Amino acid sequence: MSKQFRDYTNVNDSVKENYMEARKKQTVLHYQTMVSEFNKRPKISCNFWHAMEKLNSFVDLSDPDMSLPNIHHMFQSAEEARKQNEPRWFQLVCLIHDLGKIQAYIDNNDEKGVSMKKQWSLVGDTFILGCKIPNTIVFPEFNYLNSDPEKKNIYGLYKPECGLNDTMVSWGHDEFLYRVLLDNNHSLPEEALYIIRFHSLYLWHTENEYSHFENEKDKEMKGWVKKFNKYDLYTKCDKSIDVNQLRSYYSELFTEFFGSLNLMI
Repeated sequence: MSKQFRDYTNVNDSVKENYMEARKKQTVLHYQTMVSEFNKRPKISCNFWHAMEKLNSFVDLSDPDMSLPNIHHMFQSAEEARKQNEPRWFQLVCLIHDLGKIQAYIDNNDEKGVSMKKQWSLVGDTFILGCKIPNTIVFPEFNYLNSDPEKKNIYGLYKPECGLNDTMVSWGHDEFLYRVLLDNNHSLPEEALYIIRFHSLYLWHTENEYSHFENEKDKEMKGWVKKFNKYDLYTKCDKSIDVNQLRSYYSELFTEFFGSLNLMI
């Protein structure tokens, strides 16, 4: 029998606790605070491989499918995309899509949910803040904990067809890396940025919620995010990868789109 992914019926207490804290503490105010702090903090130049190797010790507390450090999953995704001859930019996105989890090391703040111990503002399925949280979300029984006053209205703070880019999605590694990329010179296409920013928004790309917020660009990009989801999810296994054997190929790939192996974070 093939492995069933995203099965939350018999998960560790740490997984459930992470989602409970996220539902309670991910609010409009928290998002605005995280954006403000991101914009104010000084950016530093970091070698790409140094950033990747940090994730050698990062285990995602929200993931019911894998117990290996995050870096192995990233290479599993990228290698499958490479095997399937996906576009080179798509292979790179598969490699770096979880790189935003490095925020745990940069900020290391338990109170804000961005640390090795507390990850409720770093990992797990995301949702749009300031409006009703759909019951198709993981652990919907925690929805009542959210304190945003607009949570009973499907539109909340937004207008119909406003576009996902004009909504506030709960802060996590997606939003962190998306904003990091905006601060860097690169030649990744718009599709790549959509994948980076919204790949944890399962409510949108898998459960088909939030269609009332979609504009034409969202509808166009949704197919790419769904395609990426296959490489993100169905390549997971608890089998480690020899990263050193892959360094040359992915160094060349990263440099192709970023011009060097340096990244401003």
